[in-house]
Amino acid sequence: MSADTLSTEARSRKFGAAEADGIVRCDACPVLCRIRPGRSGACSRYANENGHLVRTDPVVLLHDAAEAGQKLVPFGAAEWDGRVLDPSRTFVTGIGAGTTYPDYKPAPFIVASEHEGVETVTVVTEGIFSYCGVKVKIDTDRHLGPERAAIRVNGEEVGHVTTAEYGSQMLSVGGVRHLTGGSKKEGTVTCDALLRLCAGDAVTMTIDGGHEVVVQAGRAPIVDGVPEQRMRVGCGSATVGIFARQWLGHADEVIVVDDHITGVLTEHQAGRVLGMRPAGIRVKGRRSTPGRYFQVANPGIGWGGTDIADPLSIIQAIDPATAWPGLRLLMTSTTGEHALWLVLDDDLKPVPAEMPAPVRQVVERIGENCEPSLCTVLFVAGAGGSLRAGVTENPVLLTRSVAAGETRVTMGGAPVTVWPGGGITVMADVTRMPRNAFGSVPTPALVAPIEFTLPRDLYARLGGHDGDVVAMADVLREVGPAARIDAWNPDHPWPAGEVA
Repeated sequence: MSADTLSTEARSRKFGAAEADGIVRCDACPVLCRIRPGRSGACSRYANENGHLVRTDPVVLLHDAAEAGQKLVPFGAAEWDGRVLDPSRTFVTGIGAGTTYPDYKPAPFIVASEHEGVETVTVVTEGIFSYCGVKVKIDTDRHLGPERAAIRVNGEEVGHVTTAEYGSQMLSVGGVRHLTGGSKKEGTVTCDALLRLCAGDAVTMTIDGGHEVVVQAGRAPIVDGVPEQRMRVGCGSATVGIFARQWLGHADEVIVVDDHITGVLTEHQAGRVLGMRPAGIRVKGRRSTPGRYFQVANPGIGWGGTDIADPLSIIQAIDPATAWPGLRLLMTSTTGEHALWLVLDDDLKPVPAEMPAPVRQVVERIGENCEPSLCTVLFVAGAGGSLRAGVTENPVLLTRSVAAGETRVTMGGAPVTVWPGGGITVMADVTRMPRNAFGSVPTPALVAPIEFTLPRDLYARLGGHDGDVVAMADVLREVGPAARIDAWNPDHPWPAGEVA
């Protein structure tokens, strides 16, 4: 073992201070819990074990067993010698690693390894994030609530509805002002909701002026008790354009109802290019361009994300000089979940009729082209002073290195998106992170893993804590017997490979 390697006992003493009666004061976060023997702190992440402050969760190691041609060793395997895992294909995550609070301490693990002949360093820690939240993408054309409307959990405001994206409603949950800028209860409820969302649990939310939605990462949203099935194939205008040729000869008019842009086939450029005869059916709303209408109804959870249950309610007029008895009209939604076939009678009134098989086939094809409705939860956080100081004595150099792409940032080994501009603001898909990656402290704030990987010589130039660097093989011998070992996700790029 190298001279700069810390023993397990020495590493545990990096946190906490002994007091009378065997009590240990934990200094891993600003709460500074006084923990009695055999008890854990308020966060349940640290405990007093015989007068020593210890982590209650194991450090998580990720091993690329397939690449190394080895089998994973089960947690708690006997007779561990540190050689079972290939150091070159093992990654130490920040999960269970501990923090750098109160800022000046080096990160719990600063691990040296070699990749393709280049020596690299991975700085491993858990971050305490009060500047954090989640961005939630909900694949549905249902109207969940007005933009900027408050989102509530157990009656407490935890976020707001933000700008919708194509085929998806977007929510912003959490953030420092909900965690610490409101009442104590608001902060506690917000922290708990964030923790559950990041853990992949279902969270029930209500939206002011809107609806109830159950959000769970990687699962279909549930709106007012009804699971969503499909993400729309496109807006009403796009749906008309995509399927226009397939309707030609089978329908005289097609109206695709959509809260965004309702499409009318014979007026639309697609219908004109195909030489379709004008049908003389005018829909309500504001005409944008030929065959494209805004605001045909109010937003809602009915047809095409509108509030209507009867699609005929959006028809404003039928021109007797243009329409004709027997005109075949299809009205459908952007997901194909709603569809109605009508034929105009002698008085030019639409009468429901049995839908012909060729038309039904195209409606079903709309549904076939809709992707499954899912909830996506992206964790967003800013890496502040204590995180960066745990990496280097001159934190701005780390910020610049990350911005330049010289230092690779991961969270639990999962790739992240680093936002451009100042600071280190990262965004990660929670479903790509290992299980139980998140925790919390009662300040309140979330605790999440974060790792910085860079070449060893660059780490020295950044003013890194070079004296605290430990060889991967020594880390494995030190933490291996108590570590949780997960398989490396083969869809993730190997961090050292991106900086070597």
